[in-house]
Amino acid sequence: MKRRQEVFETISRIARERILIIDGAMGTMLQREHLQEADFRADILKDHPKPLKGNNDILSLTRPDIVYKIHKLYLEAGADFIETNTFSGTAVAQADYQCEHLVHDINYRSAQIARKAADEIYEQTGVRRFVCGAIGPTNKTLSISPSVEHPEFRNITFQELVKAYDEQARSLIEGGVDVLLVETVFDSANAKAALFAIRTLFEEGGIEEVPVFLSGTIVDLSGRTLSGQTGEAFLISTRQGRPVAVGLNCALGAKEMRPFIETIAMNTTALVLCYPNAGLPNALGGYDERPEDMAAALLSYASDGLVNIVGGCCGTTPDHIRAIAVAVKGVVPRKPPTSVNSGYMMLAGLEPFVIGAHTNFVNIGERCNVAGSRRFCNLIKKNKYEDAIGVARKQVENGAQILDINVDDGLLDGPSTMTKFLRLIASEPDVAKVRFTEHFYRPFII
Repeated sequence: MKRRQEVFETISRIARERILIIDGAMGTMLQREHLQEADFRADILKDHPKPLKGNNDILSLTRPDIVYKIHKLYLEAGADFIETNTFSGTAVAQADYQCEHLVHDINYRSAQIARKAADEIYEQTGVRRFVCGAIGPTNKTLSISPSVEHPEFRNITFQELVKAYDEQARSLIEGGVDVLLVETVFDSANAKAALFAIRTLFEEGGIEEVPVFLSGTIVDLSGRTLSGQTGEAFLISTRQGRPVAVGLNCALGAKEMRPFIETIAMNTTALVLCYPNAGLPNALGGYDERPEDMAAALLSYASDGLVNIVGGCCGTTPDHIRAIAVAVKGVVPRKPPTSVNSGYMMLAGLEPFVIGAHTNFVNIGERCNVAGSRRFCNLIKKNKYEDAIGVARKQVENGAQILDINVDDGLLDGPSTMTKFLRLIASEPDVAKVRFTEHFYRPFII
């Protein structure tokens, strides 16, 4: 496996010396351009059958001058990392505009535009700048049904997401990015698909390995993602992706995000990144936090040794990034621990579970097993899934920390039954907070 070692080493070296800066919002800056439908079409898409206004990623093909200008503004404000204009750059997201056929071009060209801007500023200042290939969460989720009436339904599969992320990541690397940034993760299952696609590219696809950054997003002050995970559980669920940096972005302002960044910082050996919104949205959905106020909030993170990379998300501008860069200049960066929970088994449902030498015995509930519980078996065979979920819930209420699930029976369609039951209990937070182990006799069941 080839590795872009120089990039790994340079980021690591600089991160030991100072706090790095990531750029602010692309969408906020594009809104200031007052773009019209014609800007999203140009000549190359003048006959496209669907409206394209709002598909910001396509502007890398139709208005590259504006995208380049925004990158330059953030770099001149002090950003060390700029993100490509590819937040919705997967075929899954581009399907809304019937632009799936343009995915390679969008990502490849976006990477080239950002690369040009970063290299020009590097030549002018002598300060190395990095391009992050932005990989957003898509508009579909593996963990949540789009239908309230059918909680077991999903409108995307893991394999479909892996294919989409593979295409995007490959195109971004071919275009010249230094880093792949899987960001605004509201569902760890989606993130795992992205990370799996990326690791497979590196290990089997002949693609040179670049650093991977990972950033989740929490929906409110509960500190959980949209799919219900805590920050620590999010870290456990995604650590197989081996991110160089991990953190949070979007959803909250800097003042509100602090306790959740503290959790991330205490539970990872990776660099910690944080790029919140410019405060909470106002009544019109806009963001009002002033650059100096946001900078002051992030300075407190930096002064307390919580972060290695800071910047902004929704509502932030070059003025915000400039203020943040000035505020944290000279502040000693967080020193990542050499190990976290070393020697322990780390598991996660919606909540974390750590097993080690000093852990008491682990309670595994075995009633969701068609071979071990006649009642559960009959409920599944009679398609009484609500009652079957009740069996799972009762075990958790009685102290089960892991649920053993087995639907391998000759009279059942094992794969579809397992899929349906797992999706249903994943939709029940009081059950999904614990971990599941899948028990089967025939491998194809899984």
